[in-house]
Amino acid sequence: MKKTLVSTFIGLLLNTGSLVAQSTTPPTDSAAAPAPKLTFSGYAELYYGQDFDQPNAQERPGFLYNHKRNREVNVNLAFLKAAYAGERLRGNLAIQVGTYAQYNYAAEQPLLRNIYEANAGVKLSKNRDLWLDAGVFTSHIGFESAISKDCWTLTRSLVAENSPYYLAGAKLTYNTPNGKWTLLGSVLNGWQRINRLPGYTKPSLSTQVQYKTGSALTLNWSTFLGSDRPDSLKQTRFYNNFYAIINPTDKFGVTLGFDIGADRKPLTRGGQRLGTGSYVWYTPVVIARYATSSRSYVAGRVEYYDDKDGVIISTGSANGFKTWGYSINYDYAIFPSAVWRIEYRGFSSKDAIFAETATGPARRTNNALTTSLAISF
Repeated sequence: MKKTLVSTFIGLLLNTGSLVAQSTTPPTDSAAAPAPKLTFSGYAELYYGQDFDQPNAQERPGFLYNHKRNREVNVNLAFLKAAYAGERLRGNLAIQVGTYAQYNYAAEQPLLRNIYEANAGVKLSKNRDLWLDAGVFTSHIGFESAISKDCWTLTRSLVAENSPYYLAGAKLTYNTPNGKWTLLGSVLNGWQRINRLPGYTKPSLSTQVQYKTGSALTLNWSTFLGSDRPDSLKQTRFYNNFYAIINPTDKFGVTLGFDIGADRKPLTRGGQRLGTGSYVWYTPVVIARYATSSRSYVAGRVEYYDDKDGVIISTGSANGFKTWGYSINYDYAIFPSAVWRIEYRGFSSKDAIFAETATGPARRTNNALTTSLAISF
């Protein structure tokens, strides 16, 4: 079934590629709406990772979902995308493969694991930039995506790896006429879920307020209200995502992020609360990037993730997941559409949570080197 879907999509690309290459004759009336456009694009990222502290392990630590395989050349993410853009209608379909899809979509039905995007939208106002979209779309929560080429660091931050990369549902988006403000509200199937979690019947809600002045400054606040547990536990989740991207010149920029979430403590079998209050986790991150030339960048990252109750990252250790992370990477654009990157990354945890095997000795630290080649077209 998956092979049939992918084959059909590739056939669509081959059969319609000649139509895309042809230019559309512009309307004679200058006031007429622009002609709809159907465009095709693609992305692929190959990588190799070497874990120095777990040299014989086949996978990187369990809280990572990108660049997951150890000591082997593999595909992190590759997709083909078709996008339709009209005056009042739009749509996207992107079919993916790679270890990102293998690990990050593990909870989805097998066919759905190949969907990177599948959505359609309608413009609700003739004079306002107000859109209603429904389907599967990339998440508005966070400043990083699964497309490494678009991010400042080769690997994803802990906050990105452990919050939604994709969402499914319906969203209402409004952009102000001056292009500085974006307001979004959505009704979702759950916390990064295309299929609704068994036993969870209520909708989840999410919002976004973003202020942007070109590429110089971006301020963002996104939220999630819902649950990732069955209804019987009555564990409401409230998550806040804050970040600022300060990039006054093309030479130097800084990203500051802070996320905090809370899950209400669950009900026991007797209908009583396990305790008062909520389980809380939080994570700050700072990334700085400097252009060493017109084709190259260096970037450094410092981050911390505190999930002592194991809501998102369960360790089974005394102090839970309390881990510092740091990385430094170098990027070189071989061509405008091809980027080679190399990154050294380390983790330091309060408890010894990094074990090469289930029965082997555990460490408090983990260090790895990753390199990748990403191309887009």
